[in-house]
Amino acid sequence: MNLQIAQRKNAKMKMALMGPSGSGKTYSALLLAYGISKDWSKVVIIDTENHSADLYSNLGPYYVCDLSTPFNPERYIEALKLCEKSGAEVIIIDSVSHEWEYLLDYHSNLPGNSFTAWSKVTPRHTAFIQAILQSPVHIILTCRTKQDYVLADKNGKTVPEKVGLKSIQRDGLEYEATLVFDLDIKNNATSSKDRTGLFQGKPELKLSSAIGGQIAEWCSAGQAFTEEMLFEKIKEVTSLKELYDLYKQYPTLQESLKPKFEQRKLQLTL
Repeated sequence: MNLQIAQRKNAKMKMALMGPSGSGKTYSALLLAYGISKDWSKVVIIDTENHSADLYSNLGPYYVCDLSTPFNPERYIEALKLCEKSGAEVIIIDSVSHEWEYLLDYHSNLPGNSFTAWSKVTPRHTAFIQAILQSPVHIILTCRTKQDYVLADKNGKTVPEKVGLKSIQRDGLEYEATLVFDLDIKNNATSSKDRTGLFQGKPELKLSSAIGGQIAEWCSAGQAFTEEMLFEKIKEVTSLKELYDLYKQYPTLQESLKPKFEQRKLQLTL
């Protein structure tokens, strides 16, 4: 354990596009992905929307991974790993709403107490989110939204009242993302969360490959992560689990630093 000056390393963007049907989430995600990678062959879209990704094949030769039912977290993770191994630089998951709808249905069919049944649901969803966050590539998530309501008291009666749109995913997804865009039915986007500082508080805009280019510049502005930096992190880990998580986090450096990982594994074991 030690103290060091904070430095932003080369970042891999984890972004979410949220909006109702027809708001242009898939099309916008593809434009952003191209702007980030500058190469359509490095873009892969995991399509759960009944081949909707094929509708934009005129944009360029990107790859599609069709994901059919059941939309359980494990199948999403399997598809994600497949895309990572393909050499993709940007992976679009279109959409993550099906994963949560599957888990809600799974939960409702579990026997026994509804509250305790969440102990069988939460770990599966957490594994899905962690697979996204720990991925060594840029990831763009699309998420459906629906009208949300609250119960309000009016003239002594309790009536439902519209309070805006709610994402069809577990609460808190937006907290995990670096950047979140909300799209309306006219395909206009506003940023509801922005750790980059590029779009927060700015007027609505149309998402484009140029916007993707700005995001790519922000991601690459940090210091490159070198073998020497990873070697120092290997020496600092204090458990086999930490070592294993670190090994998975940097696949491009695994081969060259494998002896160092093995050496630290032996030290921790002893």
